[in-house]
Amino acid sequence: MTRTVRVAGGQGFWGDWLEAPRRQVDGGPVDYLMLDYLAEVTMSILQKQKERDPAMGYARDFVGAMESVLAAVAERGVKIIANAGGVNPEACAAAVQSMAAGAGRKGSLRIGIVTGDNLLPRLDELLAAGHELRNMDTGEPLSMVRDRVIAANAYIGSTPIVEALARGANVVITGRSTDTALTMAPLRHEFGWGAAEWDKLAAGIIAGHIIECGAQCSGGNCLHNWRSIPNLADVGYPIVEGAADGTFGVTKHPGTGGRVSVATVTEQLVYEMGDPHAYITPDVVADFTSIRLEDAGPDRVRVHGITGAPATDKLKVSIAYKSGYKAVGSLVYAWPDALEKAECADRVLRERLDRMGLRFEKVLSEFVGASATHGRLSGDAGATAPEVQFRIGVRDADRRKVERFTREIVPLVLNGPPSVTGFAGGRPKVEEIVAFWPALVDKSVVQTQVEIR
Repeated sequence: MTRTVRVAGGQGFWGDWLEAPRRQVDGGPVDYLMLDYLAEVTMSILQKQKERDPAMGYARDFVGAMESVLAAVAERGVKIIANAGGVNPEACAAAVQSMAAGAGRKGSLRIGIVTGDNLLPRLDELLAAGHELRNMDTGEPLSMVRDRVIAANAYIGSTPIVEALARGANVVITGRSTDTALTMAPLRHEFGWGAAEWDKLAAGIIAGHIIECGAQCSGGNCLHNWRSIPNLADVGYPIVEGAADGTFGVTKHPGTGGRVSVATVTEQLVYEMGDPHAYITPDVVADFTSIRLEDAGPDRVRVHGITGAPATDKLKVSIAYKSGYKAVGSLVYAWPDALEKAECADRVLRERLDRMGLRFEKVLSEFVGASATHGRLSGDAGATAPEVQFRIGVRDADRRKVERFTREIVPLVLNGPPSVTGFAGGRPKVEEIVAFWPALVDKSVVQTQVEIR
């Protein structure tokens, strides 16, 4: 019988269903539980938390997730791989160890900590050495915003996770690894795939891509025939069943809700897709056009035929920097003529701001219920809308101007167009804007470290 390794996806982002990790390890046999917490905006949030408290900077939900699966790790040998470390993997590991000690199971954990992705302390060193970290979209050098940078993390691949597993870790906590590496690493470790077995590595990457967003490939957020998807209240999260030759199946635990089908897997495959011929990761360049999907029975899809090419000599770096301030407020206008009233409120507010001499870098208005989602494609549907939410936001480098804007929305309740309803939020809050700066850096300058505790 062909040996398979079962990697279960239990989180697709920080804020995903808290019950999913426990359900994955209790619902049937799995070898690994993969928990993906990070996104670009998440890293900046975690960095700000760490600045306020040096013991923070990680996805705190992970500690609760670990508590719910401790028995499976200790008694059934399920291994956990998570990028919950954020910008402070060491603190995340310490929190998990403390929780396990309180539960009398600290001795059952052997935690591998992967670091080296955090480039924030090294930015000046890298810039001085000629690494300009140019914005991949604009071509501008990072020096233009260097004084406002709050986070900088390289996307690392599967290699250090494989090393941690090889050194006996049953829990691996990383910083900013790629989402796909969390699934690829256990397959690579178990089957001994070499660093130049491009087709197999590409298969591991695609397996990771399919389950990285949790239930989004098993019926959640699925547009195809969505009304027929059963029991989303009890949705089953996905499981990859990998084989040594790089083929794998996608399924979920029997008796759970949702659906695994060619359609649901396909929708996830095209999610966050650039060039389908060249899906670039630190480990391999995967060709998504080579993927073959087959219906392999109820809630089971076979994936095969995948090809890959050598990895590049670069790593992507996710950089976050402060970019001014924003505030967003809203009012709901009721039938009749809801859209007309909302548009009138927009004109009135903009005229008042203009009279006060308030000019902003950006002013954006939306009419939710009429045209916010589809714009001109909505046609005149908004004309008969029973209610329309007027949303208006501003951004500017001057916090005082943004603060003044927030005081002009509420008065419209009584001195603007009629039929305002659902207003209970008070003045909108001024928020600092954190902008995203994507860049590339030579792989040679990013050195990962693995510590076993």
